Amino acid sequence: MKPKLFLTVVFVLVLFLCATGQVTDVEAQLKAKSADTHQGWKIGGITAVNLAQTSLTNWAAGGQNSLALNGLFSAFANYKKGKNVWDNSLDLGYGVLKQGKDADFMKTDDKVDFLSKYGREAFTNFYYSALFNFKTQMAPGYNYPNDSVKISNFLAPAYLLAAIGMDYKPSNYLSAFIAPATGRLIIVNDELLSNAGAFGVEPGKTTKTEFGGYLRAIYTRNDFKTELLKNLSFTIKIDLFSDYLDHPQNIDINWETLIAFKVNQYISVNFTTHLIYDDDTKISIDKNDDGVIDEFGPRVQFKEILGVGFSYKF
Repeated sequence: MKPKLFLTVVFVLVLFLCATGQVTDVEAQLKAKSADTHQGWKIGGITAVNLAQTSLTNWAAGGQNSLALNGLFSAFANYKKGKNVWDNSLDLGYGVLKQGKDADFMKTDDKVDFLSKYGREAFTNFYYSALFNFKTQMAPGYNYPNDSVKISNFLAPAYLLAAIGMDYKPSNYLSAFIAPATGRLIIVNDELLSNAGAFGVEPGKTTKTEFGGYLRAIYTRNDFKTELLKNLSFTIKIDLFSDYLDHPQNIDINWETLIAFKVNQYISVNFTTHLIYDDDTKISIDKNDDGVIDEFGPRVQFKEILGVGFSYKF
């Protein structure tokens, strides 16, 4: 990530922290069931399944039959007792698309993200904290429409991150964790991808070790009191990582947003976005769509999913 873009992201993040950090005492008291005020365990989450289908028969305007299915599962288990807090979360997502009568299903979403963070209060709003994060995917991914070229797989890549630092929690909704000492392990447990040196590992190797600085900020809320927003759940997460050992100026970014709006008890609208910049992930670009690779290098990746379907909140 270029320095100018990094500074812009940090500036926006600082503004975000300043704005959301000014939560009044009255507002904090309204969230009586939050993990920060509730002693013991607090468990909850949301699961949703979205389906879209199109069938055409003798349709003069043209088109293709299609079937799309997306599912997501997001849960948390948080514990608080005295000065000790322990936050755990698991996010799973998977989606497939079939377009055309004889076409095979193509993967459109695939995510496994587990995070565990333990903290002990140091002073007001600040906690000494240790964090562990594991990310991977469940199934192989291909360079569609060519389903013979595999570009990812289970544990290829996978990311293990362990960090020690300070967690700033000015309200029941916001957490900003900063760790100047962070280790990250990139795993490519697939022979084909390993031999190709995918995701930054040396060709033939299955792992790459990084050491650097890490910042993670999360804002989540699902207890809005106004009539217009009372059925809205909102979460935004941003992770920044700089590898001290290799081009520390190139900041890796992982930025996710989840918005869920419940229409009734079981029907909801879900909107997710995911932006990634990873300096180790090289992407082929065919600018002229002529089969010739014009560029090969790190690029900003972006994914957006909008779905309407079954949802259950617990």
